[in-house]
Amino acid sequence: MQDSTRPTDMLRQGKSADWQAATTHAFTREMADGTLSVHKMRWYLEQDYQFVDGFVRLLASAIAHAPSLADSVPAAQFLAVITGPENTYFLRAMEALGTEPSNDAAPATRAFQDLMAEATASGRYENMLAVLVVAEWVYLTWARPENPPKDQLPFWFAEWITLHAGDGFEGVVDYLRSQLDKVWPTLDPSAQVEVTRFFHRAIELEREFFDAAYAA
Repeated sequence: MQDSTRPTDMLRQGKSADWQAATTHAFTREMADGTLSVHKMRWYLEQDYQFVDGFVRLLASAIAHAPSLADSVPAAQFLAVITGPENTYFLRAMEALGTEPSNDAAPATRAFQDLMAEATASGRYENMLAVLVVAEWVYLTWARPENPPKDQLPFWFAEWITLHAGDGFEGVVDYLRSQLDKVWPTLDPSAQVEVTRFFHRAIELEREFFDAAYAA
């Protein structure tokens, strides 16, 4: 399948301005070069960690709704990364920066939490995939050019980059995209409209979250 014909490329192109803003954001550029303020990173970690619970539920629901065992295994392996190395990173980074997990969700955080919950509650595999694809593909897109991280970069910057780049994470994103690419042609027009809504809203919210973190 040529890239230009992939449904996920078509969906991304429908929100190209927000996609570009989210994947080339000043927040991630300054993280990668080490100039991002500690205050902004602290806010980001406090808020982003609040996504983990909803993301785990969304990913677990997608695993349960996958059409076959073969379709579910890569997601199950990724779930172990989220609940293992990524969860540990958050706790170590917050401790190092003198903060701790918070339940005080900012508006941009709450909006993305609500979108994940809506996709999970829909019971529709394709809706779950739409949010998952955006969440991980955005991160791969900004992190890939910054990997490997610059020398002497603090671990709370460097490890966040390496968690979202490299062959393993590229494989996760390709798997998620391929799952959505495969299911897209089987959907009726109303279901495709619903997937598009989830996909585009997720892109908008990724941009809004980075905007909010940078303005912190």
